[in-house]
Amino acid sequence: MHELLDLAVAAAREAGVLLRDRFAGPRTGVGVKSSGTDMVSDADRAAEETILACLRAARPDDAVLGEESGETSGTSGLLWIVDPLDGTTNFLYGIPQWCVSIACEDREGLLVGVVHDPLRGETFAAARGRGATLDGRPARVSGAADLATALLASGFSYLADERAVQAEMLARVLPRVRDVRRAGSAALDLAWTAAGRFDGFYEVPIQRWDWAAGALLVREAGGLVRELPAIGPSGPGVVASGPALFSALAGLVSASLAGSREDGAGR
Repeated sequence: MHELLDLAVAAAREAGVLLRDRFAGPRTGVGVKSSGTDMVSDADRAAEETILACLRAARPDDAVLGEESGETSGTSGLLWIVDPLDGTTNFLYGIPQWCVSIACEDREGLLVGVVHDPLRGETFAAARGRGATLDGRPARVSGAADLATALLASGFSYLADERAVQAEMLARVLPRVRDVRRAGSAALDLAWTAAGRFDGFYEVPIQRWDWAAGALLVREAGGLVRELPAIGPSGPGVVASGPALFSALAGLVSASLAGSREDGAGR
């Protein structure tokens, strides 16, 4: 497990060097994927190629699921889940809130996870049953217990119909909490939740490569993570926080989601 975590950290940091250099230069190869707001660039592709080269050199028999390249099969029983640049829109607009996310899972679930922030030089890392760290120091979730004073993070879909449901959810959640931040990188939001910078996080939908490493970070930092049902074709979501807040937060988010879906169906 230590070797897998070291490999994930090394690959994330190598991709981070490439992305940091690209962030300072012109944007190239910019296109869209699932919608006109779902952006991709040469930086995403190059970072993923860098990560895949690191993984294949060390672990040629492992399977890989990459956001840009899709899934390749393996024979080892391990699967790497890679988001080479989470926060592409921020990256392309020059907003310094984006990261590299790498996770590895076996038949029992998530095994290691790394979220690396190249601009701040921060690396969040976790291994199953062995805790979470931020730059080698133990990371712990917030001890917040009161929804009314909880600072949450969230994000929005690339599809208009799903965004409409999310907007109704936000209208139900926001009056009940201290505030909600939408920074633009779900992987970093989860990593910051693991480190106690946010009291909680929810987002639906959210892609597997966006939450895999971050979910393990939260759990290994003492928190809880639960899946949320889908609101459209983009898939399910997650809610995460420290244990003292989790029941209230998960209840609020689930009720807000159900109410928003009912209101949408009734129109």
